[in-house]
Amino acid sequence: MNNFNIEDSPRWTADAQAKLKNIPFFVRTQARQRIEELARAAGSDEVTVDMVEQARLEFGQ
Repeated sequence: MNNFNIEDSPRWTADAQAKLKNIPFFVRTQARQRIEELARAAGSDEVTVDMVEQARLEFGQ
């Protein structure tokens, strides 16, 4: 189980949210969690389109 609350989730920019919607629905939840982990690891409280792209490159999509 995850050790964070929804309040711990970073904000998403509108562009990043739009990119997230392009991810197939059946992996979107996992992708969102991983992208938010990347943002937290970077010390950011906001998910940007660059972070979504970084995750896409890391996951080979």
